[in-house]
Amino acid sequence: MEMVLTPINNRVQKNSQLPGALESYELNKMASIDLHNSGAPGLNELNKNKAKSSFIEANCVSVSISHLRDECITPVFTKCNSVTISHYDFIQAVTECVSDFYKGETVLSPEIRVSHKILGRIQEALNKPITELLPHEQTVFWERVAFCIEIPSITMNVGGNNLSLVVGGVRSFHNQNLYGKKTVERFKIFTGFINNVCTNTCVSTDGILLDVRVINLEELKPHIYRLLNSYNMSAHLKQMNDLEQLYLTQNQFCQLIGKSRLYQHLSKELKSGIPEMMFNDSQVNAMAKAYLDDENFKCNANGEINLWKLFNLYTGANKSSYIDSFLERSENAFSFTTGIAKAINGDSSYRWYF
Repeated sequence: MEMVLTPINNRVQKNSQLPGALESYELNKMASIDLHNSGAPGLNELNKNKAKSSFIEANCVSVSISHLRDECITPVFTKCNSVTISHYDFIQAVTECVSDFYKGETVLSPEIRVSHKILGRIQEALNKPITELLPHEQTVFWERVAFCIEIPSITMNVGGNNLSLVVGGVRSFHNQNLYGKKTVERFKIFTGFINNVCTNTCVSTDGILLDVRVINLEELKPHIYRLLNSYNMSAHLKQMNDLEQLYLTQNQFCQLIGKSRLYQHLSKELKSGIPEMMFNDSQVNAMAKAYLDDENFKCNANGEINLWKLFNLYTGANKSSYIDSFLERSENAFSFTTGIAKAINGDSSYRWYF
């Protein structure tokens, strides 16, 4: 028997509108809405009070920008010895663009996560035993990096959670052929919001570029500005606000969890007609557990859960993704949850999951 999806929103009054519009950023950078906190704390206080958990946690460690600048080598394309754009230069380029674009706002230092450490040694130490290597004789660089720059003076409240604007990027050398001649280098950049309750990252389709290909930093910066300029902040926030008004029953949530696990084993032919769900079994299991016991996003006493909380179950599970798949799943979490919202409102595209 097909389960009928109906909105369970009669208990909640929808907001009539988002906060009123303020002046646009200079040169019409974006249609801004009133997101500014009065009396925002200073940079040092904000850095001191940031949540301990990271926006991504799986198989990665936290490093400072000075570590990337002073302690890491920069890989080259081996056939021509041309230098790559370093992780440090990538992060600095984004930081400079953000500081310029949001001039006058509070911009925090980037939170940086890295994984897949690549070790080496200088020529003079090639034949030394590992135990005898001195610190200056060892080299290191990180294959993958993800970073997030928070702008806490631009905030919004959704579902009782304070969100801050963020901009960030992802880069990995694993999809770059460093054994050939110099060619275009690939980057991912994003903007959206971070949930200060749990440090979950909320991005939408227009707030993400998944395959930026450039030769140098001069080519990269226009892509960053283009993303910041095209991101529709007010539309993104409205979509997230709307999620709070729609609910799944416990039976519907259980159907969603079961079908999400089944989806992993479908043939390519069957998957082609079903909206993509990129989360793996362990992440779906984490969502089921969080549905029952997450302090901020668990179901209510009747087993119902609104789609804002469901979205945060997805973004919370996404923190266990590796760096190279993090942004794709972040976007999928949002598009999938908004797809479920359409199903509740009568759209048939996502009904397979129920």
